[in-house]
Amino acid sequence: MTMTIEVCVDNIESLLTAQASGADRIELCSALALGGLTANAGFVQKSIDLATIPIYAIIRPRAGDFVYSEQEVDIMVSDIKFMKLLGVQGVVIGALTADGNIDEPALKRLMVASRDLGVTFHRAFDLCNDPQQALETLITAGCERILTSGQQAQALEGCALIQTLVNQADGRISIMPGAGVTPANAVEIINLTQVTELHLSGKTTRTSVMKPNSAVKMGSESDSLISITCAKTIANMVKIANC
Repeated sequence: MTMTIEVCVDNIESLLTAQASGADRIELCSALALGGLTANAGFVQKSIDLATIPIYAIIRPRAGDFVYSEQEVDIMVSDIKFMKLLGVQGVVIGALTADGNIDEPALKRLMVASRDLGVTFHRAFDLCNDPQQALETLITAGCERILTSGQQAQALEGCALIQTLVNQADGRISIMPGAGVTPANAVEIINLTQVTELHLSGKTTRTSVMKPNSAVKMGSESDSLISITCAKTIANMVKIANC
């Protein structure tokens, strides 16, 4: 069985690393530490210029929940249209109601804007109160795949639900495990769920080349450590998942 390995990145260094290490697709975002937000235009354009594999751009206007106002949906629609103009192959979207259902009016608008693009519904799915009904809603809407941890903190813990979703989907939509997926547990996840795609960031850090001149910090994370994709992790994942 051939596995598709999708790597989530939030900087150009990581995109080049993932691509060189054998990734099949890139999920492009900013602020991975916040779960991924919409990337800026310059980053997207440079990624498209350098990529030899498909790029799916996350459309998420802010951190926090996935219950969006009409104005926020307007922003997401505009971002999708702009991503299409830049040349991405797909987008990664998600919107829920306060009750934990798929926000169908918002989803319809996002899907219309995404015409001619591939569409992944992201891990907002893991907050749905009825995942099996949500699956049918997303199939009807025309989504290509669902990224999910099986409504658990990590995908390995959610394999029972993921397998149920794979069986229910019956080839109508791809179910892609993500969250805590590593070369160490990939084979177990594949065997338990029979999925054909895996999602990971393969994140590590490198030390900044900047010499420290003060104790000032620009954010909550250390400025002396740069989060990047680990080439060895991605290469091992590709090898293990396809052996």
